[in-house]
Amino acid sequence: MGNTDANRTPDIDLDEVANLLNALERDLANVQGSPKDIQRLRDEVETLKNVLGSPVRRPHWVRDGLHSIRHVFENALDAAVAEGLKGSQYVAEIGRILGM
Repeated sequence: MGNTDANRTPDIDLDEVANLLNALERDLANVQGSPKDIQRLRDEVETLKNVLGSPVRRPHWVRDGLHSIRHVFENALDAAVAEGLKGSQYVAEIGRILGM
């Protein structure tokens, strides 16, 4: 059997991802909370920005990066920090971009 999941995966709009990362980065600059949680999210954002800036396009890396950011919002960020970042809005936007 072949990899049928790859054939059903919707394309990711890299411009939308870049816009999401820029907005998240701006919000991160103004949020207060657990330095560890905030740094983890900053690291995930920076990693995904590097992936987007790479001359080699790897959609699965972008998808993995978005899932990692979503995971941080859902499982790692302090609730007050997530609220300050409009975490639920970011989670919903990531889900939309990923076709979830």
